[in-house]
Amino acid sequence: MERNMNFKSISDYNKFNNQETLHPLVSVIDLGKANKRQQHKMNFGIYCVILKDVVCGDLKYGKNYYDYQEGTLVFFAPGQVVELEGSNDFYQPKGFALAFHPDAIHGTSLGKTIQDMSFFSYNTSEALHLSEKERQLVLDCFAKIQYELEQSIDKHSKTLIASNIELFLNYCTRFYDRQFITRDNVNKGIVAKFEELLNNYFSSDKPQQIGLPSVAWCAAALHLSANYFGDLIKKETGTAAQEYIQTKLIDVAKERIFDIDKSISEVAYDLGFKYPQHFTRLFKQKVGVSPNKYRHLN
Repeated sequence: MERNMNFKSISDYNKFNNQETLHPLVSVIDLGKANKRQQHKMNFGIYCVILKDVVCGDLKYGKNYYDYQEGTLVFFAPGQVVELEGSNDFYQPKGFALAFHPDAIHGTSLGKTIQDMSFFSYNTSEALHLSEKERQLVLDCFAKIQYELEQSIDKHSKTLIASNIELFLNYCTRFYDRQFITRDNVNKGIVAKFEELLNNYFSSDKPQQIGLPSVAWCAAALHLSANYFGDLIKKETGTAAQEYIQTKLIDVAKERIFDIDKSISEVAYDLGFKYPQHFTRLFKQKVGVSPNKYRHLN
């Protein structure tokens, strides 16, 4: 029977894991203390980063699945729903988790930057796989946060706790950059697939049917989340995914402009623009001259 767990507060998550609540907004959890459990669905109202030391079934995140392993860090943010699927057998959780309420970081530097940490919205197949050295560093960060939680709350507590959480997440950003580098061949394969996807898109009738290709559409077609896809393209090519699409669009447009049997407006519609003036504006911005002038100059 499926269980729905709603984690609106740190206390809710602590109770679920047999953990004492030392601080109302932050907790470091030893998952080994939790009771054995079955498949369940979790609704997060808090941030949660889990270092999983046991494979406990399939984690369904939205419509996608985490392909996680032992020693994998997974990230969840408020508003996300995660479902554990598999057999109805009981299993013993193992590993550690850091949970913190958004109120814990409001008014801090982390509160201003956490929206830029796109790994909180990654598909789980894009989770962070740690080396043993990185895993130990994660545990060291958790230990520092735990130390602060065990102290009496004073005027320094919020700053010190938030700073240690931010330090941990900055390390995660570094680890993700390392993962991009070590998976370089896979990433280059994605860039090649992206190029092929755009070529096929503009060679088909999709532009007339659904308009210009968006970053989200391309990411979905390649079975990646938009944030992860955007990060990957930027790191591999030095160009934002949206700019990459526009560059391809202009290349195709330059070729089609030489078809004198078609007006500039017809070229624009064929490329997926609703309004020809939008095409003219983008073309002039990228090329330096209007489509009409480009046609006559060449």
